[in-house]
Amino acid sequence: MSKKDTNQHFIDSFRHSAPYIHAHRGRTFVLAFGGEAVADAHFSDLVHDIALLHSLGIRLVLVHGARPQIEKRLKAIGSDFKYVNGLRITDDVALTCVKEAAGTVRVEIEALFSMGLANTPMSGARLGITSGNFVTARPLGVRDGIDYCHTGEVRRIDGAGIRQHLLDQRIVLLSPLGYSPTGEVFNLSAEEIATSVASELKADKLILLTEGDILKDSRRQLLTQLTLSEATSLLDSRRRLADSTRRHLQYAIQACHNGVRRVHLLERSHNGALLLELFTRDGYGTMVTAETYEDLREATIDDVGGILELIKPLEDQGILVKRSRERLEMEIDHFFVTERDGTIIACAALYPCEKQALAELACLAVHADYHNTGRGEALLHAIEARALHAGIKKLVVLTTRTAHWFRERGFVPGDTSDLPNQKKSLYNYQRNSKVFYKLLVP
Repeated sequence: MSKKDTNQHFIDSFRHSAPYIHAHRGRTFVLAFGGEAVADAHFSDLVHDIALLHSLGIRLVLVHGARPQIEKRLKAIGSDFKYVNGLRITDDVALTCVKEAAGTVRVEIEALFSMGLANTPMSGARLGITSGNFVTARPLGVRDGIDYCHTGEVRRIDGAGIRQHLLDQRIVLLSPLGYSPTGEVFNLSAEEIATSVASELKADKLILLTEGDILKDSRRQLLTQLTLSEATSLLDSRRRLADSTRRHLQYAIQACHNGVRRVHLLERSHNGALLLELFTRDGYGTMVTAETYEDLREATIDDVGGILELIKPLEDQGILVKRSRERLEMEIDHFFVTERDGTIIACAALYPCEKQALAELACLAVHADYHNTGRGEALLHAIEARALHAGIKKLVVLTTRTAHWFRERGFVPGDTSDLPNQKKSLYNYQRNSKVFYKLLVP
């Protein structure tokens, strides 16, 4: 790739990330990662990416795990370790190792965030990191005959204290420990802490970095998005899921039920996964949300800018007739759009002529990234449904280059006599568009 091409790729990528930079500024994200991430030789890359998020005005709470570090200490002293239902049974010996490992990992993380060497991504960052006793815990106790000893669960989160540090532009770093009012220390799950904190803060995002657990569909393709009901159905289905995947899904559902807008499950080892998920339209991991991530709806005046940006490349190629902003604003009530994560990725318009019981389908456009994904067909179905509801019996379209697409969806060749009366006088013979029509059946 030439230097010119490389520069253009950077420019395009940076511009495309701009809407997400604006949308994330001032938002609160809770990010959880395991001790495996800290032990990875490339952990500094993740630290650099997190520092970049902070520099872009995102308020961050980080929750780290320490499982491999704890197990290393237990092995070194010849002590056994046991897990039940994904949770460690923490006896007195194990608790000592938990406190040592958690403290060491926290210090290592703080040290990396304190770097400021020239010619590194941390140069000039000057990040403030806060740790503290923000998590009040209680013991799990004895369950199904198993005494979990010093393993606990979250009882309460000091949301006010965390919020104050975030307002002071500091990153809050939490270890997998909780404290009781009587001064006891409990070993907790980092994912549980992260979910509880995100729920207490009503965070905009909870991000769980996983270790190789990728959710795939029946075709072995990444599941990029799950609604709350879809995630629940997946858990309730007979599909085999890794214990860690099942646990992450349970936390995602819990967070969404508790007011967290979106939960992201990301495979941690992929370099830059965090940035890809947050600053590209289709992301990299699996997002679980109680909101509508992609919506096909009637257009509003606020969509004019997005529609203009979408159709401009097609206008430049002569595929669509040029429309001014003024004209689009006047005709916006005729448009339908598909919005994906705040971006208009498809549009179409319906111009009815009720006296003739026919209507023109116009300005059907789908962003190049979403060709052959069914968006155009979905828009066509929405237009046809609206037309039928209005008593329209015949749908007409003018096209220069997409005749086959319309023919494959039931349109047949026509001529200018099939056009609405007001359109006949405006027909551009120099453009020489082909006329197709489709009879609508209720």
